[in-house]
Amino acid sequence: MAETAGPIVEIKRVSKIFQLQDQTIHALSDASLSIRKGEFVCLIGASGCGKSTLLRIMAGFEQPSSGEALMWGKPIAEPDPSRGMVFQDYALFPWLSVRENIAFGPAGRGLASSQVKETVDKFIELVGLGKFANAYPHQLSGGMKQRVAIARVLANDAELVLMDEPFGALDAMTRERLQDELLEIWQRTHLTVVFVTHSVEEAIFLANRVVVMTPGPGRIESDNALDLPRPRDVASPEFNAIRRVLGAKLHSHHGKKAA
Repeated sequence: MAETAGPIVEIKRVSKIFQLQDQTIHALSDASLSIRKGEFVCLIGASGCGKSTLLRIMAGFEQPSSGEALMWGKPIAEPDPSRGMVFQDYALFPWLSVRENIAFGPAGRGLASSQVKETVDKFIELVGLGKFANAYPHQLSGGMKQRVAIARVLANDAELVLMDEPFGALDAMTRERLQDELLEIWQRTHLTVVFVTHSVEEAIFLANRVVVMTPGPGRIESDNALDLPRPRDVASPEFNAIRRVLGAKLHSHHGKKAA
């Protein structure tokens, strides 16, 4: 592993332009962001502000049109197991069981079968799916599927977990439970998490930094460190004061974009 003194991820003046038939889409413009190991960073912003594009650049699925995306000081040129992506739609293999989905990465890296089993057992336990180890995705609830997706990324030895609205399709109670479970996993594993969400409340509940992005072309409007103690109470005056501030930053651009 690289030195931990510097940032794990650096986004340096990144712009991204897509050509869609005869249309030019400016998804990101001059975005800069530095993330240290062990941080939980949430990206918030209006639809189309480039949050998912920025995440995909960190994952190595997209390359910047200009600027640099670095992990441990080296260019992010392609996807890598050290950067795991969790999507809203789970992206599980439907023909594989829970155990087989989680084992896919470790087995693909050529680990011995005993190591694969040990790794899978560890992460099935971590996400509380021991009773469902041999079930298939169609037999699981949405919340369970998302736990499998998280376990699969962790079992692949990821240092950086990139989450693109992972709880957006879940009902409110399941979403709250998974938020708590994700925080517990983060605190136990010391992972670095970058989490895209539309919800200001979710961002404040989860993150120790909330990055607000402007409508497209996406820029970093503000980078807000949160010093709220954990566990966080969404009904507390302190929580709601932060929600008002971030909500105002988020919505201050709507009129400008329309103008």
